[in-house]
Amino acid sequence: MKMGKVELYINETLERKGAMLFSLIDPMDYKSEELAVKTAGETVRGGADLVLLGGSIGVQGGILDRVAKAIKDEIEVPLVIFPGNIGTITAHVDAIYFMSLLNSRNPYWITQAQTLAAPVIKKAGIEPLPVGYIVVPPGGTVGWVGDTNFVPREKPQIAAALAIAGEFMGNRIIITDTGSNPQAQGSGPVPNAMIRAVKSSISVPYVVAGGIRDTTQLKEVYASGADIVQIGSAFENPSDTFKKALSFSKVAAEEGKKKVGK
Repeated sequence: MKMGKVELYINETLERKGAMLFSLIDPMDYKSEELAVKTAGETVRGGADLVLLGGSIGVQGGILDRVAKAIKDEIEVPLVIFPGNIGTITAHVDAIYFMSLLNSRNPYWITQAQTLAAPVIKKAGIEPLPVGYIVVPPGGTVGWVGDTNFVPREKPQIAAALAIAGEFMGNRIIITDTGSNPQAQGSGPVPNAMIRAVKSSISVPYVVAGGIRDTTQLKEVYASGADIVQIGSAFENPSDTFKKALSFSKVAAEEGKKKVGK
């Protein structure tokens, strides 16, 4: 499968800038659809390179269509679905994470959901981004929904092996994710040692997600090897979304320059 416009955009931006910042909007985490749409716009105005839309539970049907349409009117960067299941599909986006949950115990999340969704995605003309998805404790809602065999945080070599397998199977993006708001569950972002192990093992873009709340953590994640950092919960406070996005994008730009200069 040839690269589509969004995948080319990601690869070309990484080549040029060295690092990217993605914002994730889960409409179910906001008091209103309007606030979710406004937050997406604020993150892009603050420097986010791409907006993801989705969630593990409830983001489908009318709410997904309405929010996707409204966000598309607000932003000029790509809008990509982060699917929670086969119902999390709308034609009002540029692309979709076509994800295989590599460490699920349930084959539904590895190949069956993808099989059921593929004809719908093709008919709608949505660009699929081949993504290998790896969940690290605590895992949040996605860990429960995805029946995940968690990668122990102290075993970075397991995450690296999964990432290699994902790339070998044709995934052109690898994600490690701790799930939503891991601090509330007594944990934090993906460990730096795990990030280094995964990055050193693969040749495709590497996304780190989950639990990054401030610029200090963000800088460490980029320095450890993340090409892209995906931010959700940290952007949900409407009083400082733009300011936080601006500070996060500044870190991305600074850390990216270091990578381009190597």
